[in-house]
Amino acid sequence: MHVVECITFVVAKKCSIKMNVEIWSDIQCPFCYIGKRKFEAGLAAFEGKENVTVTWRSFQLNPDLEAQPGKDIYTYLAEVKGMSREQSVQMHQQVSAMAAEVGLNYDFDKAVLANSYDAHRLIQLAKTKDLGDAAEERLFKAYFTEGQDVGNPETLVALAAEIGLDAAEAKDLLEQDGFADQVNAEIAEAQALGIRGVPFFVIDRKYGVSGAQAPEAFLSALQQAQKESIQIITDGATCDTNGHCAS
Repeated sequence: MHVVECITFVVAKKCSIKMNVEIWSDIQCPFCYIGKRKFEAGLAAFEGKENVTVTWRSFQLNPDLEAQPGKDIYTYLAEVKGMSREQSVQMHQQVSAMAAEVGLNYDFDKAVLANSYDAHRLIQLAKTKDLGDAAEERLFKAYFTEGQDVGNPETLVALAAEIGLDAAEAKDLLEQDGFADQVNAEIAEAQALGIRGVPFFVIDRKYGVSGAQAPEAFLSALQQAQKESIQIITDGATCDTNGHCAS
């Protein structure tokens, strides 16, 4: 739904189009962090970016993943994909190189296998405080760069405090089932929308952009959505560029 605010003058009209971009993402998805950076670059070049609201949505690539102490991510992926550990290492190196192109430092040597469900519940809490983007950013960095265990409640509480959330509130959330319904609902919504992979960007529920596209692709999608959202009111008094006025 588009919200159009118009200020009408004698000779001109100025409208600002409010837009919403929803991003389905998993904080353990390497392309989601890369996609975040590329989307941010596209948004930065968008005229009207101040009217764009970004809403993060929950998605789990591997909801059944359990902590596996002593097993590194290279071995895990090799087992899941049926490849050699050497092939897995090479694949992760290629992803790290892609991350470096957008200024991110991935250190898969330190990555800790963990389920991301509780991290998503924490993000839902952060969204109620207008800290959803900050939570996503901090959790991405914790997992991909710092090698922190994002499935550990103590780690999550510490990260929550870093972005300005109340540590006691975060601890209480994680000890109970807070925001589980919201996480489950967003995962179910992704399935209903036909989203099978992340990152997935939905602009005003009209345009979908799949994957870590180039910034230009995000900019183009935003511009197209903006263009189609502009509404012209024709029944007011106006003057045209030829000096003709009518009421």
